[in-house]
Amino acid sequence: MVTLNDYLYNGDTVLKIIRKYSNDLKESAIETGNGVDMIHSNFLLRIEELLVHNDFLTSQSQRIRELYKYMTKEYPQLAFTFKGRIKSLIRAEEKFNAYIVETIYDYYKEKGTFPDIAELKSRIEHFRDLIAYRIVISMPKCHMRDKAKREETELNYLYEIASMLPDFLERQGFTAEVSATKDEFISRRLDEKLRPYFRDYIEKPSSYGYQSLHITLYDNESRCYIEVQLRTKDMDDYAEIGPANHLGYEKKQQEERSRRDMIVPGKCIYFDEAFERGMLLQKLELSEVDVSMFGAINNSLINDGCGLYRGRLILPFEHLSRFQNDVVD
Repeated sequence: MVTLNDYLYNGDTVLKIIRKYSNDLKESAIETGNGVDMIHSNFLLRIEELLVHNDFLTSQSQRIRELYKYMTKEYPQLAFTFKGRIKSLIRAEEKFNAYIVETIYDYYKEKGTFPDIAELKSRIEHFRDLIAYRIVISMPKCHMRDKAKREETELNYLYEIASMLPDFLERQGFTAEVSATKDEFISRRLDEKLRPYFRDYIEKPSSYGYQSLHITLYDNESRCYIEVQLRTKDMDDYAEIGPANHLGYEKKQQEERSRRDMIVPGKCIYFDEAFERGMLLQKLELSEVDVSMFGAINNSLINDGCGLYRGRLILPFEHLSRFQNDVVD
């Protein structure tokens, strides 16, 4: 079994790592008949395509910028940021293997048998957040002192922005995709016609408190999917530097250990290999990694200039509230 960890210690570039790993997975798939390795190899090629042929990102970010420009005029009292990124190689690898583990576990728990390759492939095709944009809004305290009122105002603005976003971006060449999520994440605060497109983790936070509005769109010009996340500043802090970050990691480890307990080694090679790859990445000491344009003192102090761990930044747009009055009624 080949793993991403095998390629992280030779000073190679991220692109070279992707190519070598993808090629070795393909050779392994041909040699052993492991269909998941072939799916995995092709998945890595999708990431390489984003990193090499990125001219379309300039067009895409400029069209996203039209939404930013619109919001600066419509919401001068708000502070907000637009951030875009290509998912990092390590995070994409973690998520790919987590999808395999989760799909096999859920299928086995329900039916007592293991899914075929077609079933696993259809699950991976829902991997549509390799490119993601995040919109974070805030009502500055200098405009609204009362905390409860400020939070409710931000929430109202967030759903208002979400309501206009699909139609606005459709005029920029994007098409909203119907969400494949469960009914429990359907938003009740949005108009009924918009609900199928959004995953509402605000009304229904994750088990570790994560809150955000998510929508997936297809970029008709670049022929790829993007995810747009909308949050308030408090939600973003909670997710990035607060309890959701730590608790999510702890919960993930607990879930994976319980899945391993149910499916003992040797029963399903696809599960075994995906589980092992995921565990190896969780144990990775970033300070020992030798990848071009990447450096780390430990797993917290990281200088990532290649998108290995933190992702590759596409854009930062920042609007810092140009409202001239001290207080917003």
